[in-house]
Amino acid sequence: MRTSRNLIVIFLFLRECSSFAPLANVQQRRTTATTTTRRLESPNGSSGNEEFVIESSDSGPNGASVHKLRFLSLPGQSSDVPEIEMETGRIARQAAGSVTLTRGESVVLSTAARDDKPKEEIDFLPLSVEHQERFSSAGLTSGSYNRRDGRPAEHEILVCRLIDRPIRPLIADGWRHETQLLSWVLSYDGVRSCDSLAITAAATALYLSDVPLSKPVAAAQVGLSEDGSQFLLNPTHKEMETSQLNLIVAGTEDAVLMIEGAADFLPEDQMVKAVKFGHDAIQTLCRGIAALGDTVGATKNYSTIKEKPAGLQQRVDEEFTQKVDAMYAMGGSKKAQGEVMSALSKGVVEQLSEEFPEDTVAIKGAFKDLLCRRMFKRAQDTGLRADGRQATDIRMIDVEAGFLPRVHGSALFTRGETQALATATLGDSGMRQKIDTIGGTSEKRFYLQYTFPPSSVGETGRVGAPGRREVGHGNLAERALIPILPTEKDFPYTIRVESLITESHGSSSMASVCGGCLALMDAGVPVKTNVAGIAMGMLLGDKEGVSDENAVILSDISGTEDALGTMDFKVAGNREGITTFQLDIKCEGLTLETMERALAQAREGRLKILDKMEEVLESPRETLPDTVPKMLTFKVPFESIGKIIGPGGKQIRAIIEDHELVGMDVADEGLVQMSSFSQEKMEAAKKMVLSLVGNNRQNGEKKKYAGPPPEEGKNYEGKITGIHPFGVFLEILPGAEDGSSPGLEGLCHVSEMARERVRNCEGFVKSMNTDVLTVKYLGEEKGKVKLSRKAVLEESGGGPRGNGRRGGGPPTGKGKPEGDAAAEPKRDLEEEKLMEDVITQAIQDL
Repeated sequence: MRTSRNLIVIFLFLRECSSFAPLANVQQRRTTATTTTRRLESPNGSSGNEEFVIESSDSGPNGASVHKLRFLSLPGQSSDVPEIEMETGRIARQAAGSVTLTRGESVVLSTAARDDKPKEEIDFLPLSVEHQERFSSAGLTSGSYNRRDGRPAEHEILVCRLIDRPIRPLIADGWRHETQLLSWVLSYDGVRSCDSLAITAAATALYLSDVPLSKPVAAAQVGLSEDGSQFLLNPTHKEMETSQLNLIVAGTEDAVLMIEGAADFLPEDQMVKAVKFGHDAIQTLCRGIAALGDTVGATKNYSTIKEKPAGLQQRVDEEFTQKVDAMYAMGGSKKAQGEVMSALSKGVVEQLSEEFPEDTVAIKGAFKDLLCRRMFKRAQDTGLRADGRQATDIRMIDVEAGFLPRVHGSALFTRGETQALATATLGDSGMRQKIDTIGGTSEKRFYLQYTFPPSSVGETGRVGAPGRREVGHGNLAERALIPILPTEKDFPYTIRVESLITESHGSSSMASVCGGCLALMDAGVPVKTNVAGIAMGMLLGDKEGVSDENAVILSDISGTEDALGTMDFKVAGNREGITTFQLDIKCEGLTLETMERALAQAREGRLKILDKMEEVLESPRETLPDTVPKMLTFKVPFESIGKIIGPGGKQIRAIIEDHELVGMDVADEGLVQMSSFSQEKMEAAKKMVLSLVGNNRQNGEKKKYAGPPPEEGKNYEGKITGIHPFGVFLEILPGAEDGSSPGLEGLCHVSEMARERVRNCEGFVKSMNTDVLTVKYLGEEKGKVKLSRKAVLEESGGGPRGNGRRGGGPPTGKGKPEGDAAAEPKRDLEEEKLMEDVITQAIQDL
C-alpha cells in the first residue's frame, strides 16, 4: 500500500499543475470521438447483401482521423473465414500512405513512401518492395546469433515479387520518384497464409498515397477441396495439404494482372475457372478500396511527370518506321538483330537531340513505343514475328542427357538461343534444405537452385548470392517438377536439381523445367511422367488498355518479344494438365477470354516440346548410377535416440567416421537412415547401432528406472536430454550411480511447453538458453511419463518464456511459501484498482 499512497500524493500534486491540462483534453477528446459509418451494397442491388462498411472516427493519436474498411463478405468465401479489415490513420502516419490489414489474429502493416524530387535522368520506374515476416508475429525469436531478424528469407523474397508484379504496370508512365513499399507481418495466427494479404495491403497503401497508381489492386488465394468438387477462397494450411491447386490471383476490378500458382496436373479449363473464382473476390475488394480512397480523399501527384514533347512521337515515326520494319524483316540471331537495334537507338538520339534538347529520355521512350507498335503491326498483318517465326512456332530444340560422367544425372537443354545445363544430385536426409519461418522449422526433400550468370547474355557483372530474379525463377521451376516426384517411401533419397543458364534469349526458367526433368530421369529417379514448360507472349496495339480480341498470342517468346510485348505467361505440365503457371503483364489487365486462348496455344507448344524430349529420354534410367550412395533404413525405439546420437552428437559422428558412411540421420520417430558406397560397412554400422540400443536392455527387455517414484502433481527440475519438433525429453529423477538403472525420463509435449501455442519447439527452447526446465509430473499414460511446463506457468502466473517464472524471481517450489505466492497477485490487483479509482476521480474533477 505504501507504493499506492506515494503515487496518490504525486498524482494530486500533478493535478494542480497547469501542465496536466493537455492530458485531460486528450481524455475528453477520446470520450467524445465521433464515428460515422458508410455501408455499400453489392452491385446486384439485393437488399441485405452488403459487401463492406467504412467507419470514420477521430480516435487516432492526438485525435487524428481513423478510417476503417470492413468487408462483410467475399464471393465464394466460407463463413468460417474471418472478416478482412483495413485501417488507416492510426499507425505510420508520416508515410505517404499506410494500411493495417487484419484477418482474424493475423495483422499486416504496409507503408508507401516516395522521395520529394524525381530522378529525371533515369528511364524506368524506381520502385522497390521489401516484405518481412517477423518472428515475433508468431511468438518466436530469430535463431541468429544476435536474435535479430536478418536478411530476407526465400519466401519473403517471393512475396516481394508477388507484391511488385501487379502494381508496377499500373503506376503512371513517367513517374520517376524513388518509391518504396514496406510490408511487415506483425501478427500471425498460423491458420492461413498472409501472402495475398501482403499484396492487398501494400497496393492499398500505395493507392491511398499521392503516387499515381491508376486503380485499386487486390489479391486472393484459391485452393481446391480434397474431392476436387469446389474451389476454396483463402483456404487454411490444413486444407492446402490435400488441395491439388495453390493459386494466387491479383488484379483490378476490371481484369487480372498477375497469376502465380502450382497444381497437380490441373486441366486448362479448370485453371481458368479458378482464376475467375479468385477474381470475383478481388472485384469486391477493389470496390471497397476505391471507396476507402474516396473517404480518405487521396489525391494523385501528376505534376512532376514530364509530358512527351509535342511532335516527338510523330518525328520518330517519320524518320525510323521503315528502318524498324527492315530490322524485323531481316530476322537473324539475337546478336545480329540486337546490333541493328542498338545502332538505331543511338541514331534516333543523335538525329533528334538538336530538335528536342534535354529530352534524351523522352526520345528513347518514343523509339521503344515505335518498336512495340511495329512488332504488333507486323504480326497482325503478316503473321510473322520479329525473328521470322509464325505465332505458334517453337524454336529449334536440341537435347543431350548423361554427358557429365561423375554427376548423378545431367542434361543440356537448348531451345533457340536459350540453354540450360541441369544436374541432379541424390543424397540422404542430411542433404535436405532446412527452412526457418514464422510457421516453424521445415525441411525440403526436393529443391531446385537456378543460377543466371552474366555471361549467359554476353555481359560481365556480379557473381555471388542469388538475386531475387534467380530465387523466383528457381522456385517456379521447382514447383513444376514437384508433382512428378516419387514418394519418400518409394524413393528415400533427397533430391537436388541445379540449373545453370549458359545462354539466354527468353524463357530460361521454362528451359530449367525441361532440363531439370531430363536430369532427374538420367539420374534414375522414377518420376511419374515427363513435364515441359513454355513461355507465352502477347502483342497489343494499345499497351495502356486491357487485352482484346485483336491481341496476338505468341508461343515460346524470345527475349526481344518479352521486352517489347505486353505479357509473359509461363506454363508447365505434361500431356494431361498443368503443374505450374505464372502470369505477368504490362498492360492494364488480361481478360479471361484472352487467357483461354493463351492456355490452349500453350498446350499445343508444350506437347511439341515433350515430343522432342522423349526422342532422347522417354523414361527414367532403370538403375541408379554407381556414383549414387546406397541407402539403408531401419527403426529403433524412439527413447533410444539419445544413445545413438550421444552428447553433442559425439556418438553418431563416431559411427559415421568408423564405418566410412556418407551420412547418417536419426528421425524423431526413431527411423535411422544410413548412406554409404559399401553395403558391408553399412551393415556393420547398423549392427553397432542395434548393439547400442541393446545396452539399454536386460534379457531382451528395456532397463527401467529403479529409484523412488515421482509424486503426481509435484514440480521437478528436469534436465533436457532431447529436443524434437513434437516436444522435449527431460530427466526429472537421476538413475543409479553405478549405471545399473537409468534415470526417469519423460516427455513434455510441445502443447505443454507454454501457455500460448509453440510453433517451433526447437527454436523456442534454444531461445531460453537453458539446460533445465521446471515441469510438473502429470502421471503416466500407457507407460510413458507425462510432463507439463504449462501447468507450472499457470500455477505461478508466469509468462510464455523463462523457466516457469517471471521477472527473474525464484522458481516454483523455492523461495516464498505457496500461500505467499498466491496472495501476492491478489494484493497487486487491489493496488492497481485503487490507483485506477483515484486517477479516474481526479480526471473527473478537472
